[in-house]
Amino acid sequence: MRLATSVLLAVVVSPWTALAQEPTAPPPAVSPAAPGPAGPPPAGSSSSKRKSKEIPSFLIIGTVFNEHAYSFPGVEVRIRRGDQRKFRWDTYTDSRGEFAVRVPPGYQYVVVTHVKKYADQTQSVDSSVDVQKRLSIKLEPQSHTKAGAKS
Repeated sequence: MRLATSVLLAVVVSPWTALAQEPTAPPPAVSPAAPGPAGPPPAGSSSSKRKSKEIPSFLIIGTVFNEHAYSFPGVEVRIRRGDQRKFRWDTYTDSRGEFAVRVPPGYQYVVVTHVKKYADQTQSVDSSVDVQKRLSIKLEPQSHTKAGAKS
């Protein structure tokens, strides 16, 4: 009886354990360089019309400090090319007063920091020299003299 039970148990359980132990086949890997089974795509296909968007390779990174040399979170950082008037990159400093922006190499850039009650700071960056530029920016409070105040 014991032998019959174990044989019956082995026959009933083995199909499920066999299915559970078989690994699933990974999907076939398709290399973009290798042509598919039908050969290279025709010249007028949509895949040849798509442009690959390249990630800019120059990094502008920096830290913004207040007048007491503490890191300054929430400061607006705007970046434009030196030969243009329109700012193309805009970011804010994080909780540690740091920012990072990737831009295309080979140009002069102007970095402007702006926050209320502080004077704007402007720095130039030449992206044709290296692969990154680290900035350290110290903001100074604006000094307003009220009209009619005696000095």
